[in-house]
Amino acid sequence: MSDAKRSGAGHVFSSSTRLREQGREIHAAMPLLHLHLCFTSMLCWLAHESSSLVLPNATELLSPPSSTRTGPAPGAGMPRSRRRRYLSPRDMNAILDYHNQVRAQVSPPAANMEYMVWDERLARAAEAWAARCVWEHGPPQLMKYVGQNLSIHSGRYRSVVDMVRSWHHEQQHYSFPHPRECNPRCPSKCSGSVCSHYTQMVWASSNRLGCALQACSNVHVWGSTWRRAVLLVCNYAIKGNWIGEAPYKIGRPCSACPPAYGGVCSNNMCFTGLKSNQVSWF
Repeated sequence: MSDAKRSGAGHVFSSSTRLREQGREIHAAMPLLHLHLCFTSMLCWLAHESSSLVLPNATELLSPPSSTRTGPAPGAGMPRSRRRRYLSPRDMNAILDYHNQVRAQVSPPAANMEYMVWDERLARAAEAWAARCVWEHGPPQLMKYVGQNLSIHSGRYRSVVDMVRSWHHEQQHYSFPHPRECNPRCPSKCSGSVCSHYTQMVWASSNRLGCALQACSNVHVWGSTWRRAVLLVCNYAIKGNWIGEAPYKIGRPCSACPPAYGGVCSNNMCFTGLKSNQVSWF
């Protein structure tokens, strides 16, 4: 599995997989589907937020089976209360708080890390896409402006934080580019199969997050059929993983916050005044 190759045309061309011992999980970088969905209000808002064209995002899979499963469907016998289809407010807070914990503790420290808040518009877009139960990024129009991480699993029950935590684990394979290496473009320094989920999580200017969870009877993943799978889609704005750029500026925490924050700093992040234990709707 290798990091997704990106192009200015807005497509992700490579994909990757890895196996895990318990249950089945996948994170992946996948080709985008050419699907025409209308997100006019979302796109207008994002175009206003971003002053220039952003590059395609990257995502990841959690490990696929070696062949289509023909025995009992994964998840059979799972308590109905655990056959989740939607994120609860508690789940939303858990995902958001986990992201902010990761962002606050980056190493080397970030001078311009922005506090992340929940955005219901991003969540609704994630919900609409997750409902299709396809293992692809999308929709293409939105991917021009929004970063997206995917996670899927079947079998043993996993919490939503478990599904997100694997993105953070990519940190162990990521080496932050030193400023002198960015001349003018920063090199991609990932020693593992993929690091782009982690870099999206800690992209300093990606300060809005919206996710959705979908229980799917069948999901086709690279030639295999996953039955009773659970798909998590997380959208990020503004989009991270720009080619040739580092996720954030190295320096004393909050020493390079955007002017809009007015110098307010909380837990090593440029702070808006919103509390981390509340889901904020926009």
